[in-house]
Amino acid sequence: MDYVAAAYSSLYLLHSKERKTTKKAKSKRTKGRRKNKGKVFYFPTEMTRLGISAITVSVVAILANRRRLARKDTDLKKDLSARMYNVYDLPYNICISVLCQWRQNIFQLLLIRQTSEMSHYKLGVEVASAHDLMPKDGQGSSSPCVELHFDGQKFRTTIKEKDLNPVWNELFYFNIADPALLPELALEAYVYNMQKATHNKSFLGKVRIAGTSFVPFADAVVMHYPLEKRGIFSRIKGELGLKVFLTDDPSIKPSNPFPAIDPHSSNLSPSQVHEAPSQVPILNTSPPAENKPESRHTFHSVPKEVHEHHSSAPISEPMRYVADPMKPEPPPPRIIRMHSSASSQQPVDYALKETSPFLGGGQIVGGRVIRADKPASTYDLVEQMQYLFVRVVKARDLPAMDVTGSLDPYVEVRVGNYKGTTRHFEKKQNPEWHEVFAFSRERMQASFLEVVVKDKDLLKDDFVGILRFDLTDVPIRVPPDSPLAPEWYRLEDKKGEKTKGELMLAVWIGTQADESFPDAWHSDAAVPADAYVVNTHLRSKVYHAPRLWYVRVNIVEAQDLVVADKTRFPDVYVKAQLGNQILRTRAVQARAFNPLWNEEHMFVAAEPFEDHLILSVEDRVGPNKDEVIGRVVIPLAMIEKRADDRIIHGRWFSLEKPVAVDVDQLKKDKFASRIHLRVCLDGGYHVLDESTNYSSDLRPTARQLWKPPIGLLELGILKAEGIHPMKTRDGKGASDTYCVAKYGQKWVRTRTIINSLSPKYNEQYTWEVFDPDTVLTVGVFDNCQLGEKGSNGNKDAKIGKVRIRLSTLETGRVYTHSYPLLVLHPSGVKKMGELHLAIRFSSTSLINMMYIYSKPLLPKMHYIRPLTMQQQIMLRVQAVQIVAARLSRMEPPLRREVIEYMSDVDSHLWSMRRSKANFFRLMSVFSGLIAVSRWFHDVCAWRNPITTVLVHILFLMLVCFPELVLPTVFLYMFLIGIWNYRYRPRYPPHMNTKISHAEAVHLDELDEEFDTFPSSKSTELVRMRYDRLRSVAGRIQTVVGDLATQGERVQALLSWRDPRATAIFVIFCFVAAIVLYVTPLQVLVALAGFYVMRHPRFRHRMPSAPANFFRRLPARTDSML
Repeated sequence: MDYVAAAYSSLYLLHSKERKTTKKAKSKRTKGRRKNKGKVFYFPTEMTRLGISAITVSVVAILANRRRLARKDTDLKKDLSARMYNVYDLPYNICISVLCQWRQNIFQLLLIRQTSEMSHYKLGVEVASAHDLMPKDGQGSSSPCVELHFDGQKFRTTIKEKDLNPVWNELFYFNIADPALLPELALEAYVYNMQKATHNKSFLGKVRIAGTSFVPFADAVVMHYPLEKRGIFSRIKGELGLKVFLTDDPSIKPSNPFPAIDPHSSNLSPSQVHEAPSQVPILNTSPPAENKPESRHTFHSVPKEVHEHHSSAPISEPMRYVADPMKPEPPPPRIIRMHSSASSQQPVDYALKETSPFLGGGQIVGGRVIRADKPASTYDLVEQMQYLFVRVVKARDLPAMDVTGSLDPYVEVRVGNYKGTTRHFEKKQNPEWHEVFAFSRERMQASFLEVVVKDKDLLKDDFVGILRFDLTDVPIRVPPDSPLAPEWYRLEDKKGEKTKGELMLAVWIGTQADESFPDAWHSDAAVPADAYVVNTHLRSKVYHAPRLWYVRVNIVEAQDLVVADKTRFPDVYVKAQLGNQILRTRAVQARAFNPLWNEEHMFVAAEPFEDHLILSVEDRVGPNKDEVIGRVVIPLAMIEKRADDRIIHGRWFSLEKPVAVDVDQLKKDKFASRIHLRVCLDGGYHVLDESTNYSSDLRPTARQLWKPPIGLLELGILKAEGIHPMKTRDGKGASDTYCVAKYGQKWVRTRTIINSLSPKYNEQYTWEVFDPDTVLTVGVFDNCQLGEKGSNGNKDAKIGKVRIRLSTLETGRVYTHSYPLLVLHPSGVKKMGELHLAIRFSSTSLINMMYIYSKPLLPKMHYIRPLTMQQQIMLRVQAVQIVAARLSRMEPPLRREVIEYMSDVDSHLWSMRRSKANFFRLMSVFSGLIAVSRWFHDVCAWRNPITTVLVHILFLMLVCFPELVLPTVFLYMFLIGIWNYRYRPRYPPHMNTKISHAEAVHLDELDEEFDTFPSSKSTELVRMRYDRLRSVAGRIQTVVGDLATQGERVQALLSWRDPRATAIFVIFCFVAAIVLYVTPLQVLVALAGFYVMRHPRFRHRMPSAPANFFRRLPARTDSML
């Protein structure tokens, strides 16, 4: 664009020459030359009239280049042509202003050209409405409009005259200059009261939305933000409804700049011109403002959500794979003892063990990393394991082996006793496989690699060709180096001579940081024999659970129902169904055929929405006989989403006949049956898909309500030891184990290690942390899907799991512990092995983490419209079923039994063992109060006279100086906290068999806990357990009755149920009022304290008079049947 450079150059040269001409007052004419992209331009620099010369020169420079304008710049030509009339009649100061504006607009247009050619991404903002604005016009109203500011771009809505609850529904699009800087930007919306007469505006409030809250268009809903103040003394109220989203639709064009306040205002003040630089309404020298583009920036790319996974983790520094010198063995594990009560101590075999392994970043000692000589990699929480990678790409010109001239080729990769096989192709001499094989260097006992091409046959596979590689010559690849390029190799026969056919291969040595590691066939995931192994069930994968929504359905009423039997009033109810979830309203007898229910039901739905909401109105004709009157099918994608508690307007839906009906009957029916519903997708809740005690994610469903992460959780799954054999193979015990870790919506699964009781995984994963009060769950399972004929319906057996609460971890410390895998069986608790983990929790901001402790645990909607306990249990079970159904459809599938075990789906069911454990937990909580009461009883009994005297002195001091009571209490708690700091736990919590009451539990109680629901046991056994439950409930019933009796006696003090007792109490209250009025309160408190702590010789064994009086008061036990 030469004309842009020419115009700008002429402006700069002329403005500097003008000042010299003014001082010298001479007329000279010189010729200046400026080269720009090979073209020469001449500009006059002698000025006779300062105002005309500045404009003339710039116009001539632009007009000289108008002939070279391309077709795509037609709008620029129109813009410049519109600004070039009547310029010679303008005064000098106006000319300079217009010229400066031209220069700015030229570069704006140039920047727009570059941006529009590279980017289609926009930020969409829909200004919906505002509510309850502050009146500012002195007449009890306002004329509001909204100004939107984002990255130097400004847009303005229309003005709503005299409206405190305006509705705009106007949509604007901002250009995104650099998506990488999007989290650092913010959208600001200012609400002003516009006065057209004086062109003044009054501030009504503002809303600021951070760039981290922007979501795609599919996730966007209208949010009502409270208006913020601009200053401390501002009077602001009301809300502004905005819908903010990101879009990449190339057909969407950026919005125009905000228009002028008044279309007829051509004479604005200079201050207003400075305030809106994109408009130049000076003497009608500018076209209408809506045709004027605004400033833009260059767009690069929209960053996608990056999920950390071991397959794509880059290595920050290069690593050298050399023979390490002999290093000492790590010290033996140190058993961790808990500084707690003796009741929570468990056997040594079940205790946590701290280890000091050598990991990728160095040796871990006491949670600190001692750096090794070689540089650390991104995989610093696992041991680096070397693998021999073989990538089989394709083959060409393979010879025909069958009589028919066809070939069914496949490739066999062999290293010692380990063999991997590709899939075979039928009748193809140029096959393509693109498969990777990984052989562990620790298990390899051969020095050669053999790659054999064979022909698949019914009886015996035919030999086609072979390739041999010496392992000492295989190159070492260190990421982030580019992948090794495959090469063509000529096949050899068994004698080593070249034969027909070529095979493309790539062979290298790498670690688990290689990007080919997750999808590769692993030698430690296959048996040396020729048994068939389902490869899809062996690989490590990362799963993302679907985003769950609550579907709220409010069934209000129905009208004009048409039933088959006109002689009776229908007994009508509504059945709502979403997938496998079915709910019903109560049955209502519709005498006017217009039943009213007004009931609310909730369902769980997952994205993408596959099921439809089906509501059917049914008539209960008789017992177990219902007739469908009509039904309506509502797609979930058409339902409105909301993220707050705003009102959802109801809609009438016409009911469709489920079966064919008589046409004549339809003509007689004047009105169609319909139903009134309020349906919405509630995004302000967190959908509970796991037990509330072990929640790993507390964020709401709506993405715009998410807060920025506060830290990063890194998990290294090292190995398992002492795994209990779960099956028998070749007469020996074996286990095919894999690990599953869950945190938030991200599930990870390690590869399956075949036939090993001490498997080594060494896989590292990361999660973003949004709340420290969450739990990471890691489980170990035995893969039962590796039979010769597939799974045969077998379920993966659970070996054990570990829970780690993030709030108990210190930030920046590496925790390397060996966790016992404890599982409760019908025969009792059993240790199935140990799992070795490395965990590190890193915080991005300590202040943000401390601030979260003051925020509610759950989203706002859980407190505004809380769910009942029955709803929470029902919805949680449905959510777990939906997640299990979705993850079980992936490859490799994450099976339903794994999801249910990791999510504790049965934690709400009755268990005698768990009830006893909770009771003893409650007793442990009150043990401190019980100990204090016993100590005070010893003080009152004068067991230690010196202690009793000191307590009397302290009590007298507190009575005389009551202002010291609270400071003394808080100082005492402070000293206790400082004293307990030396005994703080330095390890994450783990399973405890003592607290779980799993050691001394009766076998019949365990059998009852593992029973299905409903019970599958015999009638006699169920009757015995029912009688036992009745006896326990009878004791609870007695305790509850005693508490109710004491409360009713308190009410009887003034109820005159016992007239004599009430008269005594009333007279006592009157005397006490007089005594308390006359006597100082400190004296009464001191006398009462000395009376309570009096010497035993002044005490009596019989109850006191107040206790006797209280026990004689009447209660309502006499009225009970």
